[in-house]
Amino acid sequence: MRLNLPAFALSASLLAQTSSAAVDFVKDVQTILEKNCVSCHSAEKSEGGLNLTTHSTAFTTGNNPPAIVPNKPEDSPLYTRTIVPNDDSTLMPPTKQGGPLDHTATETLRRWIAEGADWPKDLVLKTRAKKSAGDPNSDDLALVQKIHDQIIERAKADNKFGDYAAKIPKTGASYQMVAIKGGEFLMGSPPKEKDRDGNEGPQKQVKVSPFWMGKYEVTWDEYEPFMITPIDRFKNGTRKDFDPAAKYPDVDAVTSPTAPYVEMSFGMGQKGFPAISMTQHAANKYCEWLSAQTGHFYRLPTEAEWEYACRAGTTTAYSFGDDPAKLSEYAWYSANSNEKYQKVGKKKPNPWGLYDMYGNVMEWTADQFVPDYFQRLKSPSANPLVRPQTLYPRSVRGGGWASDAVQLRSAARLGSDPSWEQQDPQLPKSIWYLTDAPWVGFRLLRPVEIPSVEEMFFYWNSSTDKF
Repeated sequence: MRLNLPAFALSASLLAQTSSAAVDFVKDVQTILEKNCVSCHSAEKSEGGLNLTTHSTAFTTGNNPPAIVPNKPEDSPLYTRTIVPNDDSTLMPPTKQGGPLDHTATETLRRWIAEGADWPKDLVLKTRAKKSAGDPNSDDLALVQKIHDQIIERAKADNKFGDYAAKIPKTGASYQMVAIKGGEFLMGSPPKEKDRDGNEGPQKQVKVSPFWMGKYEVTWDEYEPFMITPIDRFKNGTRKDFDPAAKYPDVDAVTSPTAPYVEMSFGMGQKGFPAISMTQHAANKYCEWLSAQTGHFYRLPTEAEWEYACRAGTTTAYSFGDDPAKLSEYAWYSANSNEKYQKVGKKKPNPWGLYDMYGNVMEWTADQFVPDYFQRLKSPSANPLVRPQTLYPRSVRGGGWASDAVQLRSAARLGSDPSWEQQDPQLPKSIWYLTDAPWVGFRLLRPVEIPSVEEMFFYWNSSTDKF
């Protein structure tokens, strides 16, 4: 006897057959991981110690490995952390990075793990750009790939390592870079250094690779044409008239600041003076903007690179010795600045030809500021970087025009603070301006070794998911 099932029963039966099909890693899982996970969990940026780029690393790395337990999704953090509440600090990916995943994606991960978590052993995952919510964003991984390609191409014919002067193609503004050979140095301050802070040690032996560093702090002549343009922009800096189908020069796709609502030099001077009051994100984007034009990779220095260049082979509190009485020969600070910044390059340089490493304006670095920086370092340590996890605090170095002598020492460290944008009337606060920090600026660094596309993307976007 044939049993005639009701229509709803037939639909449920067909659904069960469809859902029972095995999950295909390449078709179903790879895209989820590459768009949502690999950017933070790769060899270059392994947050939580987890590297999801290969079979071997995905199943063995993490602070509490394994992150994937075949046949047991309930014991696999790669799945369980995608279904925690939105306000849970362990959510993967975090809400500021596009989380949570939709139900289809989490269910795909659950089923894949329950079926044994098959992963082709020779397959290497790479970060894949995804469309972001809110304002459109032309400045994505695909753009960085294009900039990276031209940097690689230029490097084939540009193999000299020496000081150089250049002009910004788009504006004609000039800047100069000093070649600094790599080497080892003792980072931090010794216990007996006068007025040292506990966050400056214990000293560790650190090795840095060769790089070029800006001879001077970035000036308004260089920065203002990036900051002020006649183009209407979304708050994230994407131009409102951007057409994805149009063939823009790469530089025109780089996000740039929205128009400032106050005059950002605050009357202290512009031509020849250091640019100030930009967020670390804005400084990062300037580096990307300049890189897109020149075919050279520019970024902010790490704390280690900054201190290595500042010390210039010395071991004293300042590169000229331990006596702060000589500081006025080298720096603009609270004792001689007349409560404002001064034109760059008017004081003596350090032994490696870098000006204003002390005073004038504090300088952004690429690191998260952590008080236990030196406890985290191995000895010796090569090219250390504390990858940012939160927007505040980020590390600045060198002291500024309002700083006292003790804050200008080579080892002195300071972290940024939300009070630096306290008077900003915008809600949410601007991602481009720090109206309460007229003593912070930056200088350029260009490493000799060209990093991967993903690493470039990190340096130029280390703040975008933290606002």
